[in-house]
Amino acid sequence: MQLQNSFIAASGVGEKTEQKLWKQGVTHWDDFEEDLLGPKTGRNVREFIDAARDRLDAGDADFFGQNLPSGSLWRAYDNFADSVCFFDIETTGLDSTRHDVTTVSLHRGGDTRTYVQGEDLSASALREEFAESSMLVSFNGKRFDQPFLEDSFGLDVTTPHLDLMYTCKQIGLSGGLKTIEREIGIDRADDDVDGREAVRLWHRYDRNEDDAALDRLVKYNREDTENLRTLLEHVHESLRADVFEPHLP
Repeated sequence: MQLQNSFIAASGVGEKTEQKLWKQGVTHWDDFEEDLLGPKTGRNVREFIDAARDRLDAGDADFFGQNLPSGSLWRAYDNFADSVCFFDIETTGLDSTRHDVTTVSLHRGGDTRTYVQGEDLSASALREEFAESSMLVSFNGKRFDQPFLEDSFGLDVTTPHLDLMYTCKQIGLSGGLKTIEREIGIDRADDDVDGREAVRLWHRYDRNEDDAALDRLVKYNREDTENLRTLLEHVHESLRADVFEPHLP
């Protein structure tokens, strides 16, 4: 499902109105005629489509992040897939006022980059990464990863952010990331590392210069981000089947 199939971002359009349009065969912006709806709503949809075409051509994901309902940002994925940034952080604890970010991994355009504390992890590096990204995708990142980075590095992250923890719940998937991965058949190379072990691995590296421990931590962090892409593609396909396809003529 792409943004061009969506009308719910227009003022005055809710799920029922959008579904009504789909059932009438209006499944793309190109199909829309103002007289299909009341005068005010029809005009709102036309104005939205005109603006949205321009913003989409300009690669402006912020426009759709601001106008789509929070639970519908997944619809923008297909349009911006090449510049979507899947990200995950590892820390020494849960409190950003007392604990540190140890590694940050970002997966975008098929490539994964990991920044490490004391080496190349910095506010400027993160700002540049986020500035080059149309959307951010995380798991529980709105409550943890993003605010932790903002507090730790003085960032103000405004890039549209899709948190898969909430999107998964829309298709009945709940629990932690690894639980959901197992449920949909995503395998990990090293299933013994979790959040607590990640902290221990960092301390082994930081205190004992154990490079093997850092390597294992980085692999775990990178796998988190790369698996997010697989998870989003699974969720996107399921939501398309649930939200869009049942209302096609």
